Amino acid sequence: MSARTHTRPHPATTGGIDIRLPWWALALPTLAFVVLLALILNPADPGAGGAPTLSHLVQRIQQTLTHHAS
Repeated sequence: MSARTHTRPHPATTGGIDIRLPWWALALPTLAFVVLLALILNPADPGAGGAPTLSHLVQRIQQTLTHHAS
């Protein structure tokens, strides 16, 4: 005798997609990008080259992240 399989009823389509992401689904990739960018640029290293405005931008991002984390 075989067991019955339960099938899920298909939800009614409303025409729109309602997807809600948790806050960390966007925050973690953004944080990883900023950290990797900071490692590539390494603004603490005087021989790193690169534009001073870009290193200033990275420093501002780091300050913003540490300010919001505390």
